Amino acid sequence: MKRIFTFITLSLCLVGSAQNITDVLRYGQEELPGTARFQAMGGAFGALGGDMSAININPAGSAVFNNSLMTLSGTHFRRENDANYFGTSANSNRNEIDLNQIGGAFVFNNTDENSDWKKFSLAFNYDMAQSYENEVFITGNSNQGIDNYFLNFAQGVPFGSILIQEDEFIEDAYLDIGASQGFRDQQAFLGYYGGVLDPESQDDATTNYISNTGYSSVNQEFLKTTTGYNSKFTVNAASQFRDNLYLGASLNFHNVIYDQLTQFTENGYNSDSPIQNTSFDNLLSTEGNGFSFSLGAIAKLNELVRLGASYQSPTWYRLTDDFSQRINSDLADEDINFIDFNIVNLFDTYTIKTPAKLNGSLALVFGKNGLLSLDYGYQDFSQSELRPTNDSNFQTINNQITNELGSVSTLRLGGEYRVGMVSLRGGYRFEQSPYVNGVTMDDLNGYSAGIGFNFGGSRLDLALSRTTRDVNERLFDTGLDTPAIITRTNTNATLSYTLNF
Repeated sequence: MKRIFTFITLSLCLVGSAQNITDVLRYGQEELPGTARFQAMGGAFGALGGDMSAININPAGSAVFNNSLMTLSGTHFRRENDANYFGTSANSNRNEIDLNQIGGAFVFNNTDENSDWKKFSLAFNYDMAQSYENEVFITGNSNQGIDNYFLNFAQGVPFGSILIQEDEFIEDAYLDIGASQGFRDQQAFLGYYGGVLDPESQDDATTNYISNTGYSSVNQEFLKTTTGYNSKFTVNAASQFRDNLYLGASLNFHNVIYDQLTQFTENGYNSDSPIQNTSFDNLLSTEGNGFSFSLGAIAKLNELVRLGASYQSPTWYRLTDDFSQRINSDLADEDINFIDFNIVNLFDTYTIKTPAKLNGSLALVFGKNGLLSLDYGYQDFSQSELRPTNDSNFQTINNQITNELGSVSTLRLGGEYRVGMVSLRGGYRFEQSPYVNGVTMDDLNGYSAGIGFNFGGSRLDLALSRTTRDVNERLFDTGLDTPAIITRTNTNATLSYTLNF
């Protein structure tokens, strides 16, 4: 039989297969890669400015520059994941080197000595807000098999509604059922033709299904590989008013590319089980863009104390997903391999609104000897939203967001000590769990250190930073309810070069 590449666009009523509460956190939470100096001090720059990545915290920061400059930064990202699943431990890691920041600021001094506005700055900066390069491997002996995933979808679905029609290819039936009947029926179709389940009777009207697997426990392996990034390009303008006040505003433009491949295998069934091996893989690809704006001010109370405050609006992302699957087992239909990653479900464009951010800062500047800086940030993730809000599935997810997510407080502490041309730096970062229960995702803790060399006309900076966080992650959204406990450790090594003009 002839097979061709095919796809179909799914309406928003089917989005339950791709969009969920995890997406809000993926795009709402940002790392702090930035410049090496910014990372070394834990990102505590809200009252300081004077660094290209500082405008991400407070857009008034570019007016602190005394001269025009350009900064370029590269980072080695290392992702480590230690997973524990039903008492079995597994480790995985991923390494990547990327140009994560490039930007410049142009400073214009006001030649009118009678004006209260001393100088103006115009800055452009690219930052990788989030790198999605990661790999998580989970393995263990579970008492919850993949049959539960398909049974949860299939129960209540009329058997006749998921059967292949006469002269219809299996891949066409898979796409047509997804488009016309929904994700639930599509997964029931996969479970049946994948051999995992059967109806209790061959009556087209039956809505009860039974598993073709027999087990008390099964061996499971789950590999999730993600790639892509969330980049942010910032256009910034700021000004110094008299000697003690800096004001600024930024427009932020995001670009998102995200790919997630999950590969699941299951075996170890009872010897009399009709099925002895099952595999089930899913591929999700997301592309889109986003926009936000930010406002900020820095007040220089005296030569020692500086205060900063900033507001970042919600970020509005417009995203498009495509989704592919494949399944196999000992009892699968002979044509099941025609449903593969070339058979693509396309989803309508949708919007994710992430919550606004508020930031307050205090810095102590000890002349040319060094400084201490403290930032406090606040963000309420229960205000996140999937749109259009009149979509029934989005309403369900938004209710889940309201009930499960809460406010997040962040603390960033940084210090710098200068000895001649050398600067020694250190930082600490704390980020509260976005989940009300504090268990699904734990608090984040991070430490950083760095060194800088000022050559007058240029500067070279190096930073090492490390964050850890525990996360409870389920293999699938339904059926396999016991999560793996994963300790995420992210280690960054960043080198920045700044050239003054």
